[in-house]
Amino acid sequence: MSLPTNSDSKLNLVSQTKSFGGWHKQFSHASSSVKGEMRFAVYFPPQYETKKDLPVLYWLSGLTCTDENFMQKAGAHRMAAQLGIVIVAPDTSPRGDDVANDEGYDLGQGAGFYVNATQAPWSAHYHMYDYVVTELPELIEKEFEVSSKRAISGHSMGGHGALMIALKNPDRYSSVSAFSPISNPMDCPWGHKAFSAYLGEDQSVWAQYDSSVLMSNAVDLVPALVDQGLDDNFLQEQLKPEALEAAAAKNNYPLTLNRHEGYDHSYYFISSFIDEHFKFHAGHLMY
Repeated sequence: MSLPTNSDSKLNLVSQTKSFGGWHKQFSHASSSVKGEMRFAVYFPPQYETKKDLPVLYWLSGLTCTDENFMQKAGAHRMAAQLGIVIVAPDTSPRGDDVANDEGYDLGQGAGFYVNATQAPWSAHYHMYDYVVTELPELIEKEFEVSSKRAISGHSMGGHGALMIALKNPDRYSSVSAFSPISNPMDCPWGHKAFSAYLGEDQSVWAQYDSSVLMSNAVDLVPALVDQGLDDNFLQEQLKPEALEAAAAKNNYPLTLNRHEGYDHSYYFISSFIDEHFKFHAGHLMY
């Protein structure tokens, strides 16, 4: 598969590997949103060679992850190849020597939380919301012959990001799904730490990025699927799916939330149910 043919392409090919008849490729580029270099991965299913305008699933990863975790561990390429869905997986934060960081794994590089930071020193680079919602899709749709039909999914911090972004932008996504999402970040330690650092102490600002709050007030409804393992170590303190469930019940929101005995927070869980998520998205993307 050839590289983008745009004469003004700003993409740099980092790596490429054949998989299930298609290609997994990593690219880097200079991002205007985060004011630095970003890396993302794309899986092009075999149909991309002959059939253009394929729909795109955006995948947002969790704390400490990069663009590589999902592509290598989830086992998603097989179903994407069967269904003819392109996968795009960005990194989880800006990175670099000049990018603010923290000693903890749950703040700073690898932990962007998909918000637009307003507080120093984070506000200089941490605009992951703008990157995922606007800059990256515009880049993908300019450089590759894909459809503007999009779905979004993610895990843990990325599950929070996927749900929140779809709820805030219902016109941009056909469907949304999440594994083990941080469902109510205003009311958990991970969310308190990240939101107070990135957004300040005004919790009315936090509410603009909280999926449970957004779902309870949503007007335009994006079909949502969530899977949660019941042996997840983070379930009670950090994830709180019951808050999302209550918001959906209050607003009659089209949410399917499945709980699974014995499953934890790992990619073993994700890989066990990833096919169902792709089929769910295909049902909305293909029509």
